[in-house]
Amino acid sequence: MIEKNKLKTNYAIHPGITLREKLEELKITPKEFAIRTGKPIKTISNVLNGKSSITPEMAVQFEKVLNIPASFWMAKQANYNEYVAREKEKKELTEAIEWSKKFPYNDLAKLGYVAFTKDAKEKAVNLLSFFNISKSKAWEEIYINQQVPAFFRISLKKSKNAYSLSAFLRIGEIEASKIDAPPFNKAKLKEILKNLKDIMNKESENFLEKIKEYSLSAGVKIIFTPALPNTAINGVVRWINDNPVIQITDRFKRYDIFWFSFFHEYGHIILHSNKKDIFLEEIGNTKSKSKEEIEAEADKFAEEFLLSYEDYNKIINKLNSLPDKTPSKILNIIKDFAEVLNIHKDIIIGRILFYDKSLYKYGFLQNELKKIDFEKLLKTQRENYE
Repeated sequence: MIEKNKLKTNYAIHPGITLREKLEELKITPKEFAIRTGKPIKTISNVLNGKSSITPEMAVQFEKVLNIPASFWMAKQANYNEYVAREKEKKELTEAIEWSKKFPYNDLAKLGYVAFTKDAKEKAVNLLSFFNISKSKAWEEIYINQQVPAFFRISLKKSKNAYSLSAFLRIGEIEASKIDAPPFNKAKLKEILKNLKDIMNKESENFLEKIKEYSLSAGVKIIFTPALPNTAINGVVRWINDNPVIQITDRFKRYDIFWFSFFHEYGHIILHSNKKDIFLEEIGNTKSKSKEEIEAEADKFAEEFLLSYEDYNKIINKLNSLPDKTPSKILNIIKDFAEVLNIHKDIIIGRILFYDKSLYKYGFLQNELKKIDFEKLLKTQRENYE
C-alpha cells in the first residue's frame, strides 16, 4: 500500500489556504486567531495570503488552538516548499538548456570534460558541473559581470564569443589545478629559454612534455588545449594562485605559429608579470598600458628571441639578390641560415610569409611548414604512457 504522503503531485497549495479554510469552518476571524496564538495580526495575515511560511514554533501554537497536530502543518509547509523548489529548478533548467546551446559541447566531450549525450537536459547539467556552478546565471555573474574577481579578473562582455572562450579558460583552470608547481622563479625562467629553443629546433616527438618539464622547473604551468570553435586566440597567460599559467592552442596547426605564440606568452610573464593581469589577445585588462602596447611588447620579445631583425634582414637581402629564384634555391638558403643561426627553418619561413610581401608569392613555402595538432599529439603521448 502506498502512503498518501509519498505520492508525487505536480502541484501543491500553500498551508495558509488550508488554515484559512479551517478558520472559516470554525468561524474564527484572523484577528481572533492571532490573539489566541499570540502572534501579530500581520504575521497571521501573511501566512493566510501565502506570503510567509509556517514555522515549527507557529505550528505548535496552531496545534494548541485548532487541535490539529503540528506535524500536519509542518508536512503541508514542507510539501509546498519542495514544490516551489522543484518548480524553480525546472525554470532554471529550462534557462540552462538554452544557455548550454551556445557552447561547443561536442568539442568539450571529445576532450573528456563533459560526457557525450544528445539529451538537452543532460548537456545543461554537465556544463553546469563543468563550470562548478548550480545555475546558468552564475556563469554570467562570473564571466560577464565579474562578480568573483578573485576567481576571474576580467569580463568577457566584449569578447566575440564569450561562451567558447570561457570554456577554454575553464579547461585551463581544471588542468592547472592538477599540477603541483614550485614557487615561481623569474631568474630560472630566463635561464631555461635556451633549453626551450633547443627543444623547438630538434623537433623531438615528446616536445610538449619537455616544454612542460622545463617550464615547471621555473614554477610556470603549461596547458595545451586544442583550439575550440570561435576562440580566435593562440594563447593566454594568467596567474592562478601563485603561479603563472600559460594556456596555448594549436589554432593554425602550424609549428612556427605555435612556437611564436609560446614565446609571446613567455614574454608577458617576463615583461608584465603582474598577478592581477590576464593577457588575452582580444581583451585588454591592464590599466598602465593599452592592450595594443602590451601585445606589441610581447610580440617584440618573441620576434627578437627567435630571430633578430638584423639576422632576418640578412636572409631577405640574400633571397632578393638571387638571380634565379627557384623554389629549391630559396629553400636551400633558408635551411642554410637556419643551421648557422641555430633556428628552426619554419621560424624563418613564417616570418617571411608574415612580413615580406615581395616573397609571399612563393606559395611553395607554405607547404614546407611543419604541422601541429594537439589532439593527435596528446593522444599519442597518452597511449605511450599507458
